[in-house]
Amino acid sequence: MKNLMILLLAFYFCLPLSVGAEDFLGAPVAPQGKEIIKTDSRLEIKTDMSHDEAVSFYKKALKNLKDIKFREWKEVTYIEDDGNRDWHSITVSKVDKEGTTITIVKDNWTWIIGTLVLRYIGVFVVLMVLFLGLLISGRIISAIVKKMETKKEEN
Repeated sequence: MKNLMILLLAFYFCLPLSVGAEDFLGAPVAPQGKEIIKTDSRLEIKTDMSHDEAVSFYKKALKNLKDIKFREWKEVTYIEDDGNRDWHSITVSKVDKEGTTITIVKDNWTWIIGTLVLRYIGVFVVLMVLFLGLLISGRIISAIVKKMETKKEEN
């Protein structure tokens, strides 16, 4: 029994503290946050941390992960996962008088399909612009060639 207690204490002190860290859909949750909204696809918390402290917490927590992008916008810092994790984004508010609001959103098919449709439409818009450019330049060149031929025939 004594050996079992020593073994349990050794495991307790040897395991990293991050094992006990709270997360939502695999994304780390800032400590000391008050839960505002929690559903299966969204977690919104308010914390006393400043914006910069919250962003540095997430930079440190996510530094070893691939496909993570930090985007600084006017009112929020947007942390996006371009990989295959369960969460899609973490939004950290900049202008919040009562504390910093952190929102973690689940990756969903609406966003995925919307992005694909937007790219699909974008490809055809680019092709139409190129087609119109070639059509206009072809008509201009044809008109110039006809004028040059009529001048040669007159001379």
